[in-house]
Amino acid sequence: MIATASAVAFVVYSCKGKLAEAEIIKLEDTPVQRVDDMFIVQSENGLMQMRAEAPLMERYEKDTLSYELFPKGIAVFGYNEEGLLETEIVADNARHLKYKDGRESWEAFGNVVVKNLINQETMETDTLYWDQKNERIYTHCYVRMYSPDGFAQGYGMESDQRARDTELFSPFNNYAIMTQDSTKVTVDSVNFVGPLQKK
Repeated sequence: MIATASAVAFVVYSCKGKLAEAEIIKLEDTPVQRVDDMFIVQSENGLMQMRAEAPLMERYEKDTLSYELFPKGIAVFGYNEEGLLETEIVADNARHLKYKDGRESWEAFGNVVVKNLINQETMETDTLYWDQKNERIYTHCYVRMYSPDGFAQGYGMESDQRARDTELFSPFNNYAIMTQDSTKVTVDSVNFVGPLQKK
């Protein structure tokens, strides 16, 4: 009997030393929702307004705010009043913050590219903010802008959310190629339906 109790005690003691402790889970660092291959569509009166795609979305809840992270990148597509694709925004990462007092903010960062497909304009920056309430996008970071009229660079930019009226705040060392040919015809290849004319 004493030998059996000693053997059990020995087994329990020797196993105790080999058991790994479970990792401590911090609930505040754990997403309450996780969505793979997210696809969102927003429309009004039968016309597409916006769609967004992301490989991964994680939603977190805190005491004063909730937020969504897009750690594998995001692509947002904006449509104009006629339902034509006009704006495309892609970024390596994004964050959507929702505060308990009703405020919201969107942030995109890491290789942010904003394209107005109709105007054939492209803007590149590292960080972009979207003021959803006022329908504006802006940044304070370095910006490169390309358009049919030329190239510009500087720090800081603001525009409407469809990137139609982009204003560069602090331009520097720019060069530009200006073309004012009134006979030039621009074809919107993204939204064009029908045969293309031969050149």
